[in-house]
Amino acid sequence: MGRPERALRPVRAFMTQACLAAPTGRPLAHAARRVVVKVGTAVLAGAGGAVAPARLNAFVAALVGLQQAGREVLLVSSGAVRLGVERLGLDGRPAEHAAARACAAVGQGRLMACYMDACERLGVEAAQLLLTGADFAEPSLSELRATLATLLARGVLPVINENDAVSARAGGPDEARRREGFGDNDGLAGLLAARMGAGLLLILTDVPGLLTADPRAGSTGRLIPLVRRVTARHERAAGGARLGRGGMRSKLEAARTATDAGCAVVVADGRDPGIIGRVCGGESIGTLFLPRPPAGRRDG
Repeated sequence: MGRPERALRPVRAFMTQACLAAPTGRPLAHAARRVVVKVGTAVLAGAGGAVAPARLNAFVAALVGLQQAGREVLLVSSGAVRLGVERLGLDGRPAEHAAARACAAVGQGRLMACYMDACERLGVEAAQLLLTGADFAEPSLSELRATLATLLARGVLPVINENDAVSARAGGPDEARRREGFGDNDGLAGLLAARMGAGLLLILTDVPGLLTADPRAGSTGRLIPLVRRVTARHERAAGGARLGRGGMRSKLEAARTATDAGCAVVVADGRDPGIIGRVCGGESIGTLFLPRPPAGRRDG
């Protein structure tokens, strides 16, 4: 298992060179060989709030397209709690912690079944990984790297989620969530991109990217196409969540984690059917967060 683990490391140096050669950053998305894609609940949901199979299938087809183009893809997917809420016939996400965890336990299997069915139609295997903050500390981190490297080498699509059934995040307070190591699936995606040597983290949401004002608060904001470093101004512009838990503020935290490790980040509108191909093709769409060269920084 040692060889697959070492295989996760060379991409970082390659992407750092690309960063230095392309200060505007858009070639970074085109050049990234290992891509972490995070999809939010609002992207997978239809007009009524339920997870829409057609959207999920089209999303998986785009990910498989990346694989067929020679990229390594890791998927972080929300939606388990929402599916559990639907299955249990509840009106909305429970406020009580144990009930929210129960929804996650019911919904996680259904979410994975959707991904496995979509992958099977395209001749691709999917694998489920449920993680907590402890999995990003040694010795678990080395085992996680080795497992993911093996899956990627075999062309498997890893579908990764926080283990909500046991996590403090599933309805828990912010302080408990921080103690877990990441606050939500945005945080998980940022940490995964940083620790697994990804060249690009693509966060798909239901807004065009980071805006100058929060559209959910009734404001009309302009897209911020490029962020060289997250500042207090960007944090003030970030708004809250709607269907999911994260909101733009958690996406900024994920971007900070990934870019500090030398990974480019794009936040874009996942409701655009062609968004994955457009971003990974180098098109200037969404908000790009430039990576910071991780001089002297090492994984783990």
